[in-house]
Amino acid sequence: MNNVKKKPCINTATAVSGGGVPPLEGLPLPDAIIFSEIFGKLDLESLCSLACVSRGLRSVVSQALSTFPSLDLSAISLNGEILDRIIPKFRGLKSVTIDCLRLDDSSVICILGPHLQELNLLKCASLSYNILSSIGKRCPNLRILALELEGETSPEIFKKNLIEMLKGILCLESLSIKVRGTELDAYDLTCIDLFLPQTLKLLKLQPVNEQDAILFMKVLGDGKNNPGHLVNFAMPSNLGCTCFTLLYLSLVLNVISDELIISIANSLPFLVELDLEDRPSTDPKLPRDLTNTGLQSLGLFQHLTSLSIVRSRLNYPVSFKRVNDLGLMLLSESCRGLESVKLGGFSTVTDAGFSSILCSCYNLKKFEVRNAPLMSDLAFHDIIGVVSFLTDLRILSCNLITSEAVAELAASTTLEVFVTYGCRSIANPCLDYISRLSTLTTLNLGGADITDSGLAVLGKGNLPIERLTLRGCVRVTDRGIFSLLNGGEKIKTTLSSLDIGNMPGISDRGIKTIVSSAEAITELCMRYCFHVTNAALKMLASERSNKINLLQRLDLCHCTCFSIGLLELLQDSSFRGLRWLGVGSTSLVTARDNCRVICAKRPWLTLCFEGCEVGCHDGWQFHKSNGK
Repeated sequence: MNNVKKKPCINTATAVSGGGVPPLEGLPLPDAIIFSEIFGKLDLESLCSLACVSRGLRSVVSQALSTFPSLDLSAISLNGEILDRIIPKFRGLKSVTIDCLRLDDSSVICILGPHLQELNLLKCASLSYNILSSIGKRCPNLRILALELEGETSPEIFKKNLIEMLKGILCLESLSIKVRGTELDAYDLTCIDLFLPQTLKLLKLQPVNEQDAILFMKVLGDGKNNPGHLVNFAMPSNLGCTCFTLLYLSLVLNVISDELIISIANSLPFLVELDLEDRPSTDPKLPRDLTNTGLQSLGLFQHLTSLSIVRSRLNYPVSFKRVNDLGLMLLSESCRGLESVKLGGFSTVTDAGFSSILCSCYNLKKFEVRNAPLMSDLAFHDIIGVVSFLTDLRILSCNLITSEAVAELAASTTLEVFVTYGCRSIANPCLDYISRLSTLTTLNLGGADITDSGLAVLGKGNLPIERLTLRGCVRVTDRGIFSLLNGGEKIKTTLSSLDIGNMPGISDRGIKTIVSSAEAITELCMRYCFHVTNAALKMLASERSNKINLLQRLDLCHCTCFSIGLLELLQDSSFRGLRWLGVGSTSLVTARDNCRVICAKRPWLTLCFEGCEVGCHDGWQFHKSNGK
């Protein structure tokens, strides 16, 4: 038995991170067997890894990749060199989603072609606006297009290229454009009104000036009343009309007003989903603000199933001060078919207004309220009928909400997502109710007043939790983490994402518990954990390497006890599966040159120095180089 040679084990994460791949040129297995029995079962990322690093298997890998109709690389930030190796392997692509953080125009142009029907270019920090016209020329058959662009200095160049793009895409059904870094100086996106294809059903624009949006809606209204006015517009024949319509509209504006909502209601009566968010830089004044009148006009939407109206505090601490309970009651009476409701910044609405939504919308599956200081437990009193349908409940920064609001949820057999982030009156009794939710997969208790004993109760529940956020639960210590992960068998096998940021009671001992007990962890955030040291990182690097699920995203921002020794762990091929590492305000900030060398050796690893949340979903517009 000792003389029998084992077949080499292919670990793609090791290969990508510089650990090397065993020589495979001499494999005796026929290509057909390798393809059907091995590569046919590998995921996309593993195949891409092999395509880059293994010459011996490249032809077989290419065969496997050619069968993929879609490519989604949004979870990693590839550079142009790696992308150029991967893309030629895909010959039948119809859908592409790519993180463009490290890519320039030339790399993206290589992806484009008439075969594409869906294109999602995310975090385009280094792309110029010329890429828009290139998409129009090279992708005439696109049905779905989403772009996240960084704001430049010339809106006119943006307009010119945007129009050129729309002229070349005549079958577009979904268009999403986000221009980052321009919230205070919104681009005039209304130039697209005359060039939108007649097939368009979904439109998302960010940012948009409120007055420009009103004008845009009036143009659409003219097209509805006079179809000949807009030659490119047409309504689906099954709606009994030949003029243009949208079914899904999402806008991020400088302000939401009655006039805006009334103009949308008059121009797009067949809307199914409406998503509006504003980010005022000053306190809005009448008539450019939202009142009960604007909410009442939403009753004109006879087909509306999803509604989101949010006032953000990103630029200024404001709220919807001119909307009260009456406004939400009028809304609930006229839009009883709503299945998803999201309301943010309604500071003068009380329990009566919010409960009217819960009690009137019998098909409600998703309900979210944020920044509602007058909302209390009474809003959730006697909602037994609603509980049987709810799958997603999010209550954020509502300080009057306590554990009693969750009591009736314990009977739910459908709830999958529950968020109470920023509700500081949530305490241990809440966890007793939550522990009975057998369908819960996402739980966010950020900022709650819970303790170790509360987590012990949660750990004993039979919950299939995959994502858990405890950020800011300052009374939880290492003992609580141990009780959570060792109190039962379920959560330790399902938990893949854990946020323990800003928890002073967490030390190396707590990290050791996570390493040894949480079998499925791939994402860990421990920013502002001041008592976690290099010893914890060594445990993560060594013990996690023996797990089936390798750590992919790790947030260490503001962990000041880490030394420069972290570089050694990255240099010796530890953290083999790591794709994103946040090191803002740590000792590594002073060693950026060394970090760039590491990134060159590990091209699938993104090092973020800016303090972004996991994955750089915020702040990506500042990242220009491989070292970030």
